[in-house]
Amino acid sequence: MSGVWCVLLLGGWLVWSGGAAGPGAVIRIDLGMIGRAVSTALNESDVLQKMAEEAAKKTPNAKPIKGISGLKVKDLRPPVISLMLLPGSGLFMVILVQMTITGRSFIGRNMEIALAANLTAGSRLQQDAAGIPSFSIRNCHIALVSVKTDLPSSMLPKVMSNLLDKTLQKVLPGLLCPAVDAVLNLVNAKFTTMTSEIPLGTAGTLQYVLLNPPLTSETFIELDLKTILHQKEGQQVDLPTDQLSLASLPPKRAGATQLILSANFLSAELAVLQASFHLEISNNMVLGLPPLVTTMLGALIPEISRMLPPSQPVVIEMRAVKAPVVTITPDKSFVQLFSTAEFWVLPSDSAPESLFVLDVHSDLEVQFAVADEKLRLSLALQSLSRAALASSSLGTFDELPLRGVLADIIHVAYVPSINRMLRGGVPLPDLLGITYLRANISGYENALVLDVPVTET
Repeated sequence: MSGVWCVLLLGGWLVWSGGAAGPGAVIRIDLGMIGRAVSTALNESDVLQKMAEEAAKKTPNAKPIKGISGLKVKDLRPPVISLMLLPGSGLFMVILVQMTITGRSFIGRNMEIALAANLTAGSRLQQDAAGIPSFSIRNCHIALVSVKTDLPSSMLPKVMSNLLDKTLQKVLPGLLCPAVDAVLNLVNAKFTTMTSEIPLGTAGTLQYVLLNPPLTSETFIELDLKTILHQKEGQQVDLPTDQLSLASLPPKRAGATQLILSANFLSAELAVLQASFHLEISNNMVLGLPPLVTTMLGALIPEISRMLPPSQPVVIEMRAVKAPVVTITPDKSFVQLFSTAEFWVLPSDSAPESLFVLDVHSDLEVQFAVADEKLRLSLALQSLSRAALASSSLGTFDELPLRGVLADIIHVAYVPSINRMLRGGVPLPDLLGITYLRANISGYENALVLDVPVTET
């Protein structure tokens, strides 16, 4: 709404002690985003019109304006709203309201009073029982700016003095202050979507809830969010504890809402999805792979060639066996993937037979992007840090010659398969209509930072 503007104050930045007990995500809502939410709430609702209609109704406790009967409100203009954040408290609003009050005067003729008033209101930001941020009004005051009436000029001094000094000051708070409650309730409603349980495809669910009460600085509101992940069986996935904790948050950009996702949270997200990181790779399945037959294995490892049936198909079963670990730095981000590669032979005249199992640790570079309001991860193989023989029905042998073939298999077949599983993305906190598509994404120590610019409405 064009009448809404925000007062942005310069401020510092807050410190967050991370670790396993810390938040999985932190969001710092810029004051401009709060103003935008208020504007959107007013535009999407009829709260101002409803307030005017309510004022026209006769109620038992209503205070009459002396000398006027049949009170009605018309020409209620869009308010001009200024917002300020009160550190450690909540939100302070200054609202300029302009409207015309009509009725029948004591001399028996219709009259109009055009008035402008400044409404000042303070609110407190708290955490409710459901783990949702919630604004509640603390105080509301009205100060008249101007009053004009169409009564004859000979009657103005006495009537106007009476209206200004006694009646309007009593009537306006009951008329206008309920609008503040209505606006805050509309904003609170935009917070409730944040805690909805979000499906992660068929793998499980994700939920964001407040971990601590909201913190208010001069320029933004900070929400420390607990990220609750459940597997499809209902078991909760804990954030890993074997990573370095985040000692402090990065400075917040001016004019942007900032979402910070911990590397621990992203690791736990991949842990929920890892059951899908399973792929059986056979000959001619993917272009670029060497022939997956026993002859190829025998050529690489001569000491087992005599135990292999000649020219039989080989299937390699890749399976994630341990939760992946995400590492984020300002320069690059990586995923450590822990998996097994089990080699099977498929004789034409008998049941499949397991030949051997390799314990594989892959180092994958990860790129981040936002699509459909979700965080997308895209992996690419950088190196194999480990490919060791875990078990074998053929006896022990030197597995080193297999590393090249295994790297090709992971690069050409396994990693693309995982990337397809990751296309669903990581759902981001849904609150106040934040659009993450325009976010600038950067790495920090053990955290991913999304800066979402606040645009004018």
